[in-house]
Amino acid sequence: MAQRILILSAAVGAGHLRAAQAVELTMRQLLPDATVRNIDVLELTNAAFRGLYGKAYLDLVNKAPHVLGYFYDMLDKQRGPKSTRDRLRLLVERINLRRFETLLADEPWDVIINTHFLPAELIASLKRRNHLRVPQVTVTTDFETHRLWVNQPCEQYTTATDEGAATLQHWGIPEGDISVTGIPIHPVFTHEVDRATCLQTQGLTGDRPILLQLSGGLGVGPIARIYQNLLALEQPVEVAVVAGKNTEVRAQLENITVPSRHRAKIFGYTEQIDQLMAVADVVVSKPGGLTTSEVLARGAAMAVVNPIPGQESRNSDFLLENAAAIKINNLATLTHKLGLLLDDPARLASLKANAKRLGRPQAAADICRLALRLISLPSAPPR
Repeated sequence: MAQRILILSAAVGAGHLRAAQAVELTMRQLLPDATVRNIDVLELTNAAFRGLYGKAYLDLVNKAPHVLGYFYDMLDKQRGPKSTRDRLRLLVERINLRRFETLLADEPWDVIINTHFLPAELIASLKRRNHLRVPQVTVTTDFETHRLWVNQPCEQYTTATDEGAATLQHWGIPEGDISVTGIPIHPVFTHEVDRATCLQTQGLTGDRPILLQLSGGLGVGPIARIYQNLLALEQPVEVAVVAGKNTEVRAQLENITVPSRHRAKIFGYTEQIDQLMAVADVVVSKPGGLTTSEVLARGAAMAVVNPIPGQESRNSDFLLENAAAIKINNLATLTHKLGLLLDDPARLASLKANAKRLGRPQAAADICRLALRLISLPSAPPR
């Protein structure tokens, strides 16, 4: 009988969904005959809860990121034995996600893979009450591991780094239940690409350093200001900007005069970001877990801008500790710091080499194989 594999995520930012897509595509390659479903659990709740859980997060990111950082740190702390916060949060989630629990009860699954902690927490609750026996895998999607990812029982956790694994052990997860795989990214990143072909396909020349500016799929943030600072560089560069789906910002960028010493091209939404990363020398971006993993897989240096306090600031720390990035604390210094880097080819080459060393393009395949291994294990009672 063909395996039935359920992949679960939550639309809280784009990274969790992209990780789920990477796992889904890879699983379909490994097991073409399997039944594979990829579900955003927030599609199985009411509009009010979906707005609170998903939209409120994006609002905080855009309008009050330091508030988000405060909650991130607060929720990462040890809870006392009499604390009711976690139990209350779980109760609210269960009340609003009854359709999700119905899905689990009505259809048989061989293994469940989570790329967000919300479904993992609900599944663990069902397993503790002996209402579900399906093994689950929790796939963490940042370079450190937050306490909210810890939801027992869970048969397998995957992390991006050894430090993330050590954090899970600190929270009581057995070492044998943790694998350091990296963060799952699209299987296209497992294939080496020809630089000349990518340059031609993307309409770039590659006769000078290429700076790739990213703004996320929605095209948010101080995109025009960053672009203008890149164009202020004295060294001749080729700037490629991905404006995402924000047509207004794309039009704004196209109206900015490019100095004659530079070349520039503005892209809208693209599904060929892997090719742009493959030819980039420096990627100027927020350090989201998925974006960072993609950049590392292609071996480009990063110039970190505007990290979200909490998970992205910790991702930034990882890059800096491993000498794969520079960090722009204030956009006023972007031109200065990038200029220094471009004037030091040996340093830039070192950052790129370190990035390539850190890359884990096979993470999705490793995670899928770990999940499939659980199917063959005898069912065990909840721990």
